[in-house]
Amino acid sequence: MVRLFVRHNVANYDAWRKVYDDFGSTRSGMGVTGDAVFRGVADPSDVTITHEFDTAQKAKAFAESAELREAMGKAGVVGQPQIWITATA
Repeated sequence: MVRLFVRHNVANYDAWRKVYDDFGSTRSGMGVTGDAVFRGVADPSDVTITHEFDTAQKAKAFAESAELREAMGKAGVVGQPQIWITATA
């Protein structure tokens, strides 16, 4: 299994969450097989998301997609997100 992590700040969590949830079918269509959302305890606008994929190629394509960049902009992501890809050891 391959897991992609995304960490970023959001201007408004509720607005971000709506866009994230609405993007669900697009995520699935791009190979996401599982996901989870986490918020910082000290800073609830600090959001970390995990997405699971069958292959690193699908994870990389998702991370580099115009659809993801557009959704992040629409959702109010602040600054540059941190994105990294891992594989089960």
